[in-house]
Amino acid sequence: MDDVLRELDELIRSREGENPTKSYVASLLHEGGDHILKKLGEEATETIIAGKNENVEELIKETADLWFHSLLLLRYKGLGPEDVLNELASRFGRSGIEEKKDRKK
Repeated sequence: MDDVLRELDELIRSREGENPTKSYVASLLHEGGDHILKKLGEEATETIIAGKNENVEELIKETADLWFHSLLLLRYKGLGPEDVLNELASRFGRSGIEEKKDRKK
């Protein structure tokens, strides 16, 4: 499953230096962090709305958009999916309640 995330990250990396008028990824990266955050917020909202609806396909598509734009934000910040996957892996074997409590320390 994480192969898809890595491939998508590689695609995003390959588009970083491209012409912003010819690449959606390049255009978002060129616009900067605030623009990417705005787009991510829009996608999060659309995912929430899709989650309230009965259309499962809509939820899948909106979640895909949310994940894509999350990867774009990570790349903009110099991070990649492996950073998030490593964090998730570190949480295995721990209660979610304990993990959240430890974050507040």
